[in-house]
Amino acid sequence: MRKVARIVGGIVVVAGVALGPAGCGDPLLSENEPRSQYDLTDAARDRRAPTYVWDNKGDRQPNIRGRVLNGAE
Repeated sequence: MRKVARIVGGIVVVAGVALGPAGCGDPLLSENEPRSQYDLTDAARDRRAPTYVWDNKGDRQPNIRGRVLNGAE
């Protein structure tokens, strides 16, 4: 039983060390980065898509589809 607990503990530590730096990375899309070929037009008309949207559960999610594909939607 102790051997299993030690193995599981080791796996948890290795996973924490491996995944820890991933949370410190730069955002996928920065605020000033061009988003699509229509980005300049959308920005000039103040119709830029929001950086984040709220999903059905109320969690904040990055608006990748709106920022890259549609711009104003």
